[in-house]
Amino acid sequence: MDGAQYLTKPVNESKMEENQENCSENDLIALSILDRRYIPSKLTSVAWEGFYFVGNEIKIVEATDLYGATVWPSALVLCYFLEKHGKQINIEDKHVLEIGAGTGLASIVACLLGAHVMATDLKDLIGNLQYNISRNTKLKCKHEPQVREMTWGFELEKSFPKSSLKIDYILAGDVVYDHPYLEELIATFDHLCQENTIIIWAMKFRKENRIKEKRFIEKFQKLFDMEVVYDFPSLTIQLYRAVRRKRIISSV
Repeated sequence: MDGAQYLTKPVNESKMEENQENCSENDLIALSILDRRYIPSKLTSVAWEGFYFVGNEIKIVEATDLYGATVWPSALVLCYFLEKHGKQINIEDKHVLEIGAGTGLASIVACLLGAHVMATDLKDLIGNLQYNISRNTKLKCKHEPQVREMTWGFELEKSFPKSSLKIDYILAGDVVYDHPYLEELIATFDHLCQENTIIIWAMKFRKENRIKEKRFIEKFQKLFDMEVVYDFPSLTIQLYRAVRRKRIISSV
């Protein structure tokens, strides 16, 4: 089942309940992914949540007043994929860029797996993002991660010139939601993706946002070939692998 089919026939609530009752293999995996999160037993002056990935306890500081400074379930799905398939996709020593990194959880997991990581997000989120990445990777990782400011679709060539880009994987977790910058997101994927770049993208489908999601997928598929790697109906999340479509060069 491809992404277009999924959006043409969205999962409804009764179907989700039926899937949960049946306890499919994917549902059991989804539950195990959510179990990676734990809440500290003691309250501290700084609010944080804990996660277990790649044999490490990862402490993430969140901010409830900023949408992008919260760990959403899509990020956990992305981390699970990296942990389970990191060796298979040979992520060690590869160049990984995360867009909309938020709290930095997926970037931290990629870094712990030995990748060269660049985590990017908006200016307002950079401070918290840098803090989380630094505290969870210092003296633990093969390559020191970078944190960079990125505004989708804005001065991309100036900040991320194509001539100097080397990106093997782009990570994206729940970057398609109800905001007015989806055209800029498409432009950003287009700018960053090279011929052999692979996008690993976890997307949560929201009932109130399905029209925008469908339009985004349609535009995305004009530039990229995509396939579903994981489908978790109980979470209304799918994880995609995408690569740039081969350009047909006319001989005329």
